[in-house]
Amino acid sequence: MKIRKFGGTESRIYELVRPIAEENGLIVWDVRFEKEGAMWYLRVLLDHMERPVNISDCEAVTRPLNKLLDELDPIPQTYTLEVGSAGLERELIRETHFDACEGSRVRIRTIRPTETGARDITGTLVSCDKENLTVSTESGDLTLPLAGIAFVRLADLDEDEIRRAAD
Repeated sequence: MKIRKFGGTESRIYELVRPIAEENGLIVWDVRFEKEGAMWYLRVLLDHMERPVNISDCEAVTRPLNKLLDELDPIPQTYTLEVGSAGLERELIRETHFDACEGSRVRIRTIRPTETGARDITGTLVSCDKENLTVSTESGDLTLPLAGIAFVRLADLDEDEIRRAAD
């Protein structure tokens, strides 16, 4: 796993959508510009500090963002805009995600089994840097190289953890 950074298109879109989201009491969790087959998708993932994101939240961001994207035309190729919730078990892929989620329960899938033979690990995120992730498990702290991790997702969240992850 490699911690991702925003690309140029994602950075431009983030700067456009952030004020719209904030105006609606939302947080932009992620912006992804991805090619799937022959199609390009611009995905904006939202979060709310106090409750789950709903369809009205997505509409409140989609309409003004779509209008702004039509006016400014910052993306030269054809794409499909998707605005949705980051989800309760969202994947952590950016440095800001790991920082925001320290102290939260996470589910980790490793590429190869660990020394204990496990590939799925659940615990509390202690820290993450450019090379390693440390998680506190029932059997103690475990430090894993990021290169050996397939994914990290939030797991078993309660309301306090959801709010903390959104901050």
